Amino acid sequence: MRRIPKNALVGSVDLDFKENEEHWNSYTLSDGTTLKVKLILRGVKRLNAYEPDGTPIYIVNTVNVVRAINVSEELKAKPKESKLPPV
Repeated sequence: MRRIPKNALVGSVDLDFKENEEHWNSYTLSDGTTLKVKLILRGVKRLNAYEPDGTPIYIVNTVNVVRAINVSEELKAKPKESKLPPV
């Protein structure tokens, strides 16, 4: 992956987008835990720059959502007491 020059955002265009599908990827770890991971797109910019084949370069702003399930009891820490007053 190459570095983006400091002035790369000059002339860039913010693009709207529509979510077509968002899937959870599921991974089974060697300790038996299942990780579910989803990439969520927050924003897209098209730079005024191009790959050698002429394809425009995009910058994406994303968030990774991660859930751990099927975690064995021996791997879990003791729950902490809440510091919030009861509702």
